[in-house]
Amino acid sequence: MERITLGQDAPAAVDAYVEYKRIVGDDDGGILFTPEEYEQYKKEVLPMRLKNRLFVAWASPNGIDCKLVGPETLCFCNHRYKQHKTDFKEIPRERPILLPCKVHGCRCISYNYVPLNGTQPIRCRCKHFSEDHIEVSPFKCNKCSSCTGFHSPFTCGCGEPTYAHEMIIETKEERTARGRSTGHDTPFAAMGGLTGFNALADGYMRLDKSGIGHASHDILEEISSPVDHPFLRAYAPPDPDAEAGKLSDSNK
Repeated sequence: MERITLGQDAPAAVDAYVEYKRIVGDDDGGILFTPEEYEQYKKEVLPMRLKNRLFVAWASPNGIDCKLVGPETLCFCNHRYKQHKTDFKEIPRERPILLPCKVHGCRCISYNYVPLNGTQPIRCRCKHFSEDHIEVSPFKCNKCSSCTGFHSPFTCGCGEPTYAHEMIIETKEERTARGRSTGHDTPFAAMGGLTGFNALADGYMRLDKSGIGHASHDILEEISSPVDHPFLRAYAPPDPDAEAGKLSDSNK
């Protein structure tokens, strides 16, 4: 068996490449920039990216940012957020801000998040998957003629149906005005709404301002009941009466 050995500089080289990809993304067209081109790219793009970052969230009507979009988050057009236009020299004044897909041949005019049912695409009321629909409004189905546009009754973890949610694309100032976290400025491409590790969780699971807000100790210490939210049932202290019943049953 042939053994592969790596030099002492290998870990540093891997770290440098990962940083390069997080900054450049697909802007190099698949051919690595030369060191000179890379430095020039950073001089042109990083100040713009730090100043004009856009925060992207899929929000429910009850105020929860249910999904904070990151580089790898899929759009309705089946391309990832990082494959859409995310860098702007000047923030557009028109609202909503449009983030068109950059993939050749894709007609998507702006990033549009669609949730998954586990690992599967959700279904429209026409019974076909979201990926069976065209990528432009009203997102009609390619497999049936009766569909007037994608409309899914799938319920998000927040308790609201998919169709009740909206895409929010906003500046740092606009997000701050909504009372949401903006994290630290970052030079990385297509970070969207990601502001930390907790931003990777669904909104109803984030106990911070980007989700449902900090839960009080009184709520978290209450005895759980069958009608409580699953998150509270999972972390609430046990019911003494229920525990006593279990103990009594085990002694019979």
